[in-house]
Amino acid sequence: MPSRREFLAAAASLPLPAVPRFDAKAWRTRWIHPPAGESAGYGVYLFRKSFNLESPPASLMVRVSADSRYELRVNGVKLCWGPARGTLDWLHYETVDIAPHLRPGANVIAATVWNDGPYAALSQFSHETAFLLEAESSGFDQINAGPDWRCLRDAAYEAIPVPQRSQYGYFAIGPCEKFDAAKHPWGWEQPGFDDSAWLPVRMGYLAAGRGQRDAQTRWALVPRELPPMEETPVRLAKVRRAEGVKPPEDFPAKPAAWTVPANSKAILLLDHGHLATGFPVLSIDGGQGARVSLRYSEGLFQSEKPRRVKGNRNEVEGKTFWGYGDVVVADGRPRQWRPLYWRTWRYIELAVETGAAPLTINDVSAVYTGYPFSLKARFESTSPEHAQIFETGWRTARLCAHETYMDCPYYEQLQYAGDTRIQCLVTLFNSGDPRLVRAAIRLLERSRTPDGITLSRSPSTLPQFIPPFSLWWICMVHDYWWYVPDPDFVREMLPGVRSVLGFYQQFIGDDGLLASMPYWNYVDWVPAWRNGTPPSSEDRMSATIHMQLLLALQAAADLEAATGDGTRAAEYRVLALRLAVNIRSRFWKSGRRMFSEDLEGNRFSQHANVLAVLAGLVEDAAASKDLMERTSSAPPSELDPCSVYFRFYLDRAMAKAGLGDRYLERLGTWQFMLSEGLTTWAEIDRPETRSDCHAWGASPNIEFLRTVLGVDSAAPGFSKVSIRPHLGPFKRLAGAVPHPKGIISVEIERTATAYAIKHSAPPGVEIVL
Repeated sequence: MPSRREFLAAAASLPLPAVPRFDAKAWRTRWIHPPAGESAGYGVYLFRKSFNLESPPASLMVRVSADSRYELRVNGVKLCWGPARGTLDWLHYETVDIAPHLRPGANVIAATVWNDGPYAALSQFSHETAFLLEAESSGFDQINAGPDWRCLRDAAYEAIPVPQRSQYGYFAIGPCEKFDAAKHPWGWEQPGFDDSAWLPVRMGYLAAGRGQRDAQTRWALVPRELPPMEETPVRLAKVRRAEGVKPPEDFPAKPAAWTVPANSKAILLLDHGHLATGFPVLSIDGGQGARVSLRYSEGLFQSEKPRRVKGNRNEVEGKTFWGYGDVVVADGRPRQWRPLYWRTWRYIELAVETGAAPLTINDVSAVYTGYPFSLKARFESTSPEHAQIFETGWRTARLCAHETYMDCPYYEQLQYAGDTRIQCLVTLFNSGDPRLVRAAIRLLERSRTPDGITLSRSPSTLPQFIPPFSLWWICMVHDYWWYVPDPDFVREMLPGVRSVLGFYQQFIGDDGLLASMPYWNYVDWVPAWRNGTPPSSEDRMSATIHMQLLLALQAAADLEAATGDGTRAAEYRVLALRLAVNIRSRFWKSGRRMFSEDLEGNRFSQHANVLAVLAGLVEDAAASKDLMERTSSAPPSELDPCSVYFRFYLDRAMAKAGLGDRYLERLGTWQFMLSEGLTTWAEIDRPETRSDCHAWGASPNIEFLRTVLGVDSAAPGFSKVSIRPHLGPFKRLAGAVPHPKGIISVEIERTATAYAIKHSAPPGVEIVL
């Protein structure tokens, strides 16, 4: 396995392909399925193709995909896994060169294909279990998926469903697994394995690219646009509790074998030291019939507290472990197991129950996995806390980024537009890699319904509508246009932008305000709001929703003017101006000198006033500064407060109002979470948070660079760079920000009357101080 540095270097060197909306590539190969009657429901299937070669070719590219998931091996070597998350009408295929792993004589291509059936994650689409492999060169059609492939259902696997709802929250992930080693055909992926008892595959329809005429297949194929996910071996940190056995002192930080006697039980609580996503790896020997369970948890729960209260995540004494998990049944032989799909944990509870034979645990380790980001940003101050906040934010962002962004890796693994806008900006400011950003924007655009809006999340087999998230999606497209030099992609998104705004326009009444709207108009998790929806008048939407629409209209006007229809841009500007006038005349309450959420002026929030500043609804700089000083300092009893999620917008408004120098003094939200022992940012900055890992809280990884260091785009495509620092109480700061052309490095020192700024930038990058 390559080192992490080698892997990231290879991933970063992959081109940024212009992935088309349609793929007219002609396929010569049909999908293959398990034998008749076995394609529906949960199942793990093994597909094999044996063949002989006189001498391997220098290169042999194959295209491969599956419904739902697969791992591809050649002569026992795993080459790739996928397909990258998508939908049935946007199903990715991977292209991989198998030649380096071929040999003269006997060879075998082997694929593990699984379908989680009724237990599947909400992000996983499926029609029926199927597999596809085709050599790009017709000279190697002998290896293509076809009637001479063999198939076996692997009876070793059983699903362990994760309930969608429990006292610990809402879940949308796929199942865990029970693996019975005695039922697995060990060695099946190697040449020479006897598969004569396996059944022939069932042939399906001819494969077809998306956009081909009269394709008789449910899967519309498009090439994968993302690099392979990273896989890096890692060690767990330590044992926190042990019952029934005393493991070696260095375990699990170092490999060390230990044995559980026959007819006994043992339980270990293993601490990774921080939250992680990856594949746990269990190595065992002996103990025929012994059961080993691995349960995963972000943190232990306080037994005497109301549900979901965890307290300090570093503390385990007197706490209750809860988590979903896997089960492995030993067959008495030396075996190594890892699950088919990755898991999330900080703590792993390892429980062993033996029968007539002792079981030896040779090792418990893990393989980290996630999108192969490389951190290129840097932020240096004299405060160790800043470094900890930056590191924690980057870890959070990484664990919430795989084949898609996701709100959280433990509970849902769904790509919500509201979360993803912030995650995309974290990506661009910290790594500069726009590939996952572009894929996210496209997947959300492809979720548009006949109503015109996007789904709240995509991919998702369960449609959910949060119309304000469609407005944030428009702002995502605007962010991409501002930071990535890719106008053709922005132009491709314009029909979706127009569609979303068309949905909203039908709800604007004669008074120029939005009438009550359908679906879930979620904004933020505010304790006083019902289901995250801001209070409003009976027949008109809240001020915050109006302001989101105003921001989206302003963004759409910019996009149309730069890449689309100038006439439409002018129309959007007129609509935005009218809406701004109506918002100010109806929601501004002069007695409070603030915007209220409802027309009557009964409810006020930070959100409405924050977005008012961002949308330019406040008449001048002095008024904006005054409003934000009062908004940011008001207690929750006076203004409904922003959660950690909406702090992204509050801090942007503070900077726009000329209060950026206060940013480093306003880190209490993240300081609280660090004091709770969190190693990633939680879903909400309150003790009863559900998820311990929500990247919508990673906005300091943007604002340390954009607000404090002051490095930002000053023109579309990052074609100009502005440096406008806000050091707050600090006299010196330094850092670096990735740019499409390279790295921008900055050193800033405060003098008695000004800033002394040293900077370096790639050739051709214009800097505006």
